[in-house]
Amino acid sequence: MITATFVSTPAPALVLTGTGSAPSGGSLYGARARTVGTVDTSVDGWTLTLPLVASRWGGPELPLPSGEYQLDVAGGPDAAELETLRTSPTLLDTLRAEIDGPTVRVSPPVDPVYDSVEGQDALERRYASRVTELENAVFFESFYGRTVGCNPLAIDRELARVAPGVTRYWSVVDLSVPVQDGAVAVVEGTPAWGRARARARLLVVNDWLRRRFVRHPGQIVLQTWHGTPLKRLALHRPGFDPRRALAVLRESRRWNVLLAQNPYAARILGKAYAFLTRPIWVEGYPRNDALVTGDPAEARAALGIGPDERVVLYAPTWRDDRDRMVEFIDPAALAAETGAIVLVRGHSRTLQPGRDAEGTRVIDVTGFGDTTQLLLAADVLVTDYSSVMFDFTVTGKPIVFLVPDLEHYRGELRGFYFDLAAHAPGALVRTQDELVQALTAADDAAYALAYAAWRERFNARDDGHASERVVARILDQGFVGR
Repeated sequence: MITATFVSTPAPALVLTGTGSAPSGGSLYGARARTVGTVDTSVDGWTLTLPLVASRWGGPELPLPSGEYQLDVAGGPDAAELETLRTSPTLLDTLRAEIDGPTVRVSPPVDPVYDSVEGQDALERRYASRVTELENAVFFESFYGRTVGCNPLAIDRELARVAPGVTRYWSVVDLSVPVQDGAVAVVEGTPAWGRARARARLLVVNDWLRRRFVRHPGQIVLQTWHGTPLKRLALHRPGFDPRRALAVLRESRRWNVLLAQNPYAARILGKAYAFLTRPIWVEGYPRNDALVTGDPAEARAALGIGPDERVVLYAPTWRDDRDRMVEFIDPAALAAETGAIVLVRGHSRTLQPGRDAEGTRVIDVTGFGDTTQLLLAADVLVTDYSSVMFDFTVTGKPIVFLVPDLEHYRGELRGFYFDLAAHAPGALVRTQDELVQALTAADDAAYALAYAAWRERFNARDDGHASERVVARILDQGFVGR
């Protein structure tokens, strides 16, 4: 007979105990993380301890990302015995967990009192209606708490440098998301998260606010957004939907200031979100400062990549008609054909439903927190319609566009603001064979004029000092005190 329990000390773990033949090992295997257990034996039986923490990208050991994990036990118990394992959800200090046969479910550490529609509704009403004294604090959120990155991270770093007295809260989906030193992680759906969002004088976000947000008197919302747009968005998306239009207008009214990378983006975003009478700061993108001042060796070291390796970063955007990353390349074959290490970076919207790509000289970096470090580490970018194209050109390194669904995406799915083929600073290819040819026989000179014109139009303010300018404006306008 096997029993299963969850323990929180010395670290969160699933502990299986039994008698009879002891297993030789065991593991938990999930979409974005895995752990390996240890076996101890005694005269009374055996114990298999499976950590519910993992170190990723050389960082600290943190709780596993939320999701389902398959329990694999080598030797010892047979599959029928594992099928009988059942527990109720257990709330530990840093996560909740339960086991149902060979499936282990990991969830954020939200108290069961609040883990229901009624409980979350009560929390939202409480913090939406409460008028409280504001705190000299900033509430940061990047991609709905799935990462600590993008423009909010760069602003966080500069604010910590020049105004260390400001409290910095980071909204995270769970405690697998690492926050910066000195920052306070608040898990979405907990009372602490609601209090932090209600009391912070400044909110810095790069996507929509959610959960019945109400801006309290004196609060300021700085919307940094997350890229210069090629694809149509918000009010400009194909097909008129009155509910979508109302949601866009309701959302943009929550913002006080909008940040844009360049004048083109300021014009597009202002119209797409009907943000025409309030301030738009055109200061370059803070997240791109590291592309000017950062060290590629540090980024490569975090990924375990040597300085002499050629690195190809594949980073496509998401598609409105699917929840997983597109499969237009075979990354292992691409690595073999080019001799490069291939980094696979799915969009943040494909982080939770997707699964890591695998293969020789392939590293799936969808779960890597800060895209900027990946751009810094890469020698060449392969993308499609992602706004990452406007960031990577800060580096001056080559870019290739893999666009097998160009007509469908441009004509039916989303639409473009300008003709990518006419202005692209790199080759447009349709197949993996064409991509390999472009990567192995690249003629950068053929795109030199287009690349220069692109950088002049989109990267003129990406000079390595955007964070300084943005934070200086935040402080000068009294959004927070020093």
